[in-house]
Amino acid sequence: MISINNLGVEFSAKPLFTDISFVINKTDKIALVGKNGAGKSTLLKILAGLQSPTSGNVSKPNEVTIGYLPQQMKLADSTTLIEETRKAFSDLIDIHKEIDLINAQLLEREDYESEEYANLLLRQEYLNERIAIEGSGSMDAEIERTLTGLGFVKSDFHRPTSEFSGGWRMRIELAKILLKRPDVLLLDEPTNHLDIESIQWLEQFMQTKAKAVVLVSHDRAFLDNVTKRTIEISCGRSYDYKVNYSKFVELRKERVEQQMRAYENQQKQIADIKDFIERFRYKATKAVQVQSRIKQLEKIVPIEVDEVDNSHLRLKFPPAMRSGDYPLIVENLGKAYGDHQVFDHAEFTIKRGEKVAFVGKNGEGKSTLVKCIMGEIPFTGTLKIGHNIQIGYFAQNQAQMLDENLTVFETIDNVATGDMRTKVRDILGAFMFGGEDIEKKVKVLSGGEKTRLAMIKLLLEPVNFLILDEPTNHLDMKTKDILKEAIRDFDGTVIIVSHDRYFLDGLVDKVYEFGGGLVRENLGGIYEFLRKKNIEHLSELELSKSPGGGSANVNSVSKQEKDKEEKNVADLSSESPKSGKLSYAEQKERARLLSKAEKNIKKAEDDIAKLESMQAELEAKIAAGDTSSETLDAYAKVGKDLENAMSVWELAQIELEDLQNRFS
Repeated sequence: MISINNLGVEFSAKPLFTDISFVINKTDKIALVGKNGAGKSTLLKILAGLQSPTSGNVSKPNEVTIGYLPQQMKLADSTTLIEETRKAFSDLIDIHKEIDLINAQLLEREDYESEEYANLLLRQEYLNERIAIEGSGSMDAEIERTLTGLGFVKSDFHRPTSEFSGGWRMRIELAKILLKRPDVLLLDEPTNHLDIESIQWLEQFMQTKAKAVVLVSHDRAFLDNVTKRTIEISCGRSYDYKVNYSKFVELRKERVEQQMRAYENQQKQIADIKDFIERFRYKATKAVQVQSRIKQLEKIVPIEVDEVDNSHLRLKFPPAMRSGDYPLIVENLGKAYGDHQVFDHAEFTIKRGEKVAFVGKNGEGKSTLVKCIMGEIPFTGTLKIGHNIQIGYFAQNQAQMLDENLTVFETIDNVATGDMRTKVRDILGAFMFGGEDIEKKVKVLSGGEKTRLAMIKLLLEPVNFLILDEPTNHLDMKTKDILKEAIRDFDGTVIIVSHDRYFLDGLVDKVYEFGGGLVRENLGGIYEFLRKKNIEHLSELELSKSPGGGSANVNSVSKQEKDKEEKNVADLSSESPKSGKLSYAEQKERARLLSKAEKNIKKAEDDIAKLESMQAELEAKIAAGDTSSETLDAYAKVGKDLENAMSVWELAQIELEDLQNRFS
């Protein structure tokens, strides 16, 4: 479908990569991997047509469509979320506008036998066929499914895009790209701003609905679940493997070992030739042989070994004083912003040496609770920090606290102690600061570089309680492994806020789930938690869309609906010991949600019944010989409305099933 032929790129006469060739087939799911700076993002830009190569070319049929999501972009701020997302269907919207225009012209014209009138009818027929093929009748339902899957809630749909943070605005752009259903998806780090639930939804979309995909990501689990082919850019060349990422890692290790053996053999050969030349350079009887060896040496093409693997580098936190038995005790903790209750009645205790994860949808309170622990914001309830606690805190804004006048090397050298002082350059290299980069001033670094530098600085400070808020966003996979090993060897207490399942796997032994204003404790690792969630069909973690809005909805329902909610509360209270542990307020909220879901299904069924009745009436008219354009148009519209209503009913059924499984 797309052919990449001998592609090469140079920056300032220095080659980034050369002679890269491969083909993207119609259903390929490709992981594009390589160390930072290898040229992955540059290659995606070339495939998207946004950048020209220095040499080579990309061959693509004109009809092939491409959707490209860069790591950073500027988004418009003049629309609401739903309006911005509808731009994905701009072609269909233009078709609808043209049909409306043609219909208006046909109503005004009376030259029924003219060629122009006939052409208008032909154009109208063609456009209606286009709409039928594209399925525009379910456009709003598809938009809702996609936005919900990416973590938005219905109350967000009419909010201006300017109110959303950069990460959420990237989700908006991702939603638009997915809705366009291009032939080839080019995604550069799509999971950086997604939580675990949204990543899982995106995985399912990629597996079932996407066509060809070329994906750059540092999320190993995401790559393994989505891709079945791996192309690595290394030392300016490309290596194509017909396997997923984990299998590629094994094969790559074998390749590097083969390269190393060949390199060592070549170095021995070069040393032998040089030794012969030096020994016999001045002997006339050996002049011919010496010249032959010199020519042989000149013809040798040096073997390159792929970039040095720093995974053997082990970082160890400096020793710190022993903390008390209970570094953190939380009792009846709550936090609200105005009418919005982020979480309430949170109660848990973290023991010395425990490593726990905070997970849940973005905006459910994970980082907020961390800020409560750090004393950055006020809260209600009790939060006790244990005896002799030395907290090492990594936040997304940690980079802002670095001294911008120091160099990269000075920043780390100033905090390194003992044996680590001799390994500063190795440590910096492991975190992607190599060569001249270590002499750069902090003030000229990018945001991602500053974040990595702040992480190294934290790793070298003596602490006994680590709190890490999304620590892996700007790290490549090898660096993640180094960090993971350091945390695993750390004998203190750790809280990690992260959406990276592979990073959390084998690292944490307890998971705290944030959602619906509650904090729930789950024993076991991240995959035990996810398996449990999948068994219960928990597609969303939240119990309610908005705690503030929930009470308003309860106050506005009819007496019959209130009675139904009270019955649901009673049923939930008597179902099981598990349900019996819930407070009355929580049971009431759950009952309200069940009642609302059932009401949505009933409304959708009523709409379907009305539309089916209208469809039957129009079919009877057509069967009786009424084939006027007005009747045919009405029949087509009812058909699309019915399709849309069926999609709405399907969504409502899924929502009800999720709620029922959640409460079972």
